Amino acid sequence: MSGKILSDYEKLHPNSRALANRAAKLFPSGVTHDARSFFPFPIYVEKAVGGKKSDVDGNTYVDFIGGHGSLLLGHRHPEVMDAAAKASQRGTHFGSSHNLEIDWAELVLQLVPCAEKVRFTSSGTEATMMALRLARAYTNRDKIIKFKDHFHGWHDIVVGQQKDDQALPSSIGVPSNFYESLIVLEPNDEDTLVEALGRNDIAAVIIEPTGAHWGSNPIHKKFLEAIRTHTTRTATLFIMDEVITGFRTAPGGIQEKYKITPDLSTHAKILAGGFPGGCVTGKSQIMDILELRESDEVWNREERIAHQGTYNANPVSAAAGSKTLDLIAGGEHNHLADATTADLVFQLNKLFQAKELDASAWHMSSMWHLNLGENSPPPADVENTPNYRPSGINKALLQPLRWALYNHGVDLMADGGMVSSAHGTEEITLTIEAFDLAINDLRNDGYL
Repeated sequence: MSGKILSDYEKLHPNSRALANRAAKLFPSGVTHDARSFFPFPIYVEKAVGGKKSDVDGNTYVDFIGGHGSLLLGHRHPEVMDAAAKASQRGTHFGSSHNLEIDWAELVLQLVPCAEKVRFTSSGTEATMMALRLARAYTNRDKIIKFKDHFHGWHDIVVGQQKDDQALPSSIGVPSNFYESLIVLEPNDEDTLVEALGRNDIAAVIIEPTGAHWGSNPIHKKFLEAIRTHTTRTATLFIMDEVITGFRTAPGGIQEKYKITPDLSTHAKILAGGFPGGCVTGKSQIMDILELRESDEVWNREERIAHQGTYNANPVSAAAGSKTLDLIAGGEHNHLADATTADLVFQLNKLFQAKELDASAWHMSSMWHLNLGENSPPPADVENTPNYRPSGINKALLQPLRWALYNHGVDLMADGGMVSSAHGTEEITLTIEAFDLAINDLRNDGYL
């Protein structure tokens, strides 16, 4: 693999290469998150502010990763940073309850439609793990329904991949019989959902409400409505995994936007304002399976779910999360990020048309995606075009496109990105200019 794009990438990032060489001796694949693995080496970031970040070689990028979607307000929002700094001056970990966790919980209950009680965790993975355990305990059933390619963290029951000839996923390190309690269905297929629920042995249905890969494969609103209808009918719990969509698609997430209320929802990312944090929230009678009862030893030993976690609702995350939720509660930041995303997508599609490129961009709220390669479908309003089928980026173009965009100052997340309220006209202009130059480079190197 060679060409000017790759050569320029290597020339522009000598200090990142040096750090990657050190990291290769320390971490598997040289990284601390699978998504950061990148050939021939990833960039190493020095600092970030607003909608931009700068690497150790002095290159600046319009950032569309946004802390893996956790930064609706952009990097280093001054009020969030000030709240975290003040909290850290009090102490980073008390090993005791504190007022900041109460403030944080009250905001979750204020914003999230299904929320009656909440329990904080340190990550989204822990939140979905707890939600599934709560569902099993509450229903006294074992089986879980999830949907193909939907990501709910990396704990055993939801991790793994399916081959075409497999009914269930598999993963090295997970016993094969572990998946006997899991049913994986195609999304947007109400008939198969009804059939699976018909045996009345399902504890919960869990779903990413905008679809797999943060919406790369969109979910129909009517399918979410069908899940609510059929889970209610069969006494099955409906878990909406809003780790990504929560507080982004609306202050109360997809459940507010679509007015579809699940039994439980899971949250992380924006919840903690860029710091570690997650939560499960939902109906009191379900959440109360976690409670300790002073005079009921049988309940405490045998009938409740135990839950620990050293950093749950730590003061710094609680303060940053509370300030973030307070700032977005009115919806202005959501609307601004959505409008910026719509403008970006419009400008990208205008560019692709002018350059006669088989490509298109589309978005859902402030999450946008690309189609690039042969037979890219035209752009669409996916919320009002339920049969839209994105093609994504041709695999052969994924790396070259990211090299070329890095070279011109844009950092994507997979096939698109997350937009914050800190992104504005300047970031859009820089992004369109970068795509214009990147397309030229890809054509000159023979990729397009």
